[in-house]
Amino acid sequence: MSELQRVTVLAGGVGGARFTRGLLAHLKDAHPDGAGGSRVAVTVVVNTGDDMTLDGLRICPDLDTVMYTLGGGISEEQGWGRDDESRRVSAEISAYGRGWDWFTLGDLDLATHIVRTDLLSGGATLSEVTEFLCRRWRPGATLLPMSDSPVETHVRVAEAVDEHPAGSLIHFEEWWVRYRAGVPATEFVQVGLENATAAPGVIEAIRGADIIVLPPSNPVVSVGTILAVPGVRDALRQTSARVVGVSPIIGGAAVRGMADACLSTIGVETSAKAVGVHYGARTAGGVIDGWLVDETDEDAVASLADAGLRARAVPLWMRDVDATSRMAEATLALALD
Repeated sequence: MSELQRVTVLAGGVGGARFTRGLLAHLKDAHPDGAGGSRVAVTVVVNTGDDMTLDGLRICPDLDTVMYTLGGGISEEQGWGRDDESRRVSAEISAYGRGWDWFTLGDLDLATHIVRTDLLSGGATLSEVTEFLCRRWRPGATLLPMSDSPVETHVRVAEAVDEHPAGSLIHFEEWWVRYRAGVPATEFVQVGLENATAAPGVIEAIRGADIIVLPPSNPVVSVGTILAVPGVRDALRQTSARVVGVSPIIGGAAVRGMADACLSTIGVETSAKAVGVHYGARTAGGVIDGWLVDETDEDAVASLADAGLRARAVPLWMRDVDATSRMAEATLALALD
């Protein structure tokens, strides 16, 4: 590779957003374009399996988290939603006995959902709507939904909870937010996946990249959902790009959220090594070439190499943009090694 030109990231919400922010910061320093940006073009393919319709509005949690984070409007404390937010509208909706009182939307955030829903109802695709919303936020990267077709991740609960009988399907956001992934689950079901196709530009972004990164997003319901879109996994296996991943597990625990509950549901151990092996080496029919683990998990490097993966242990805590920039630098270095 004579010069790095194109990087593609397959991202979920908070982890993918924060990693990409660090990646952009690193690229601006390492490959400046002389105008405050970078010569390297970054495309982020974002999970839309968390999407849902609530209060008549189409909500895309991961797309919005990536857009707000890269555009400077995110609530840093939460990692999602808008900064300096209020919730008067959600409170009023709740007073009417509508909506989900465990999933309140901020007033500023609601503006995004209203504009998105209006454009979608007028015939625009989700890709077109995302491009329109990004004109305001200027994220410094091209954001692509994984599919323009609605795909919603549902969870089959193993036991009865509230109004849901055992064996029923509930939306992933309900399982994740309302129940904090505390209700045992037997499977994840991507409703609509059978009719979905990759959004325009997604396969091209994979085939045309120099490096592809699977950031520390949930490997089951974020990156895993993107990989389940017809054509995406095959494109990853066939691309000439080098594909590297970053562990979302440090020292046997999820960095953020309840990814351990998701991994347990599909029978994967909550460890940096197990997640790397779950993605698998491309030389053995998997989707990655290299896997970064935290220094805490350095003892996994040798066994990952035995599984066909180039592995390296570096600090993976995304404490701030500078730390994440160094982490992104190490990710690219592993790909170029």
